[in-house]
Amino acid sequence: MGFPAPEECVAAAETRLRVKLLAEHRARLLRNNGGEVVCEDEEWQLHPVWDDTDRRTIARTTGHIVHETLEALRRDSFPRDAVVIATDNSGNHLIVRSGHTHVERWDHETGECTPVEVSWS
Repeated sequence: MGFPAPEECVAAAETRLRVKLLAEHRARLLRNNGGEVVCEDEEWQLHPVWDDTDRRTIARTTGHIVHETLEALRRDSFPRDAVVIATDNSGNHLIVRSGHTHVERWDHETGECTPVEVSWS
């Protein structure tokens, strides 16, 4: 069982990213900050939000969504308006974009984005 994220940590990530996270994603982070989600029968590692409450949560949230988004933005083919929410550990990312109401899969080889369904439970 993962650790819940404090509301202020989720809000801080949204402020830094200048985006409102999808309601389902936000609720998942508040319930379990990180862990796995299922997308089209594949498991993805959900990036947590940064939580500096104590040493334990700092260690568990170092690969947080702000950091991972900034890293992805260094790639030319990564969409400039996207936020990285999960990885398949092969270079592909699940992303959300400001103003969108769905999740997309970003392919690191082609740079293409495809809408996908995510199971948040």
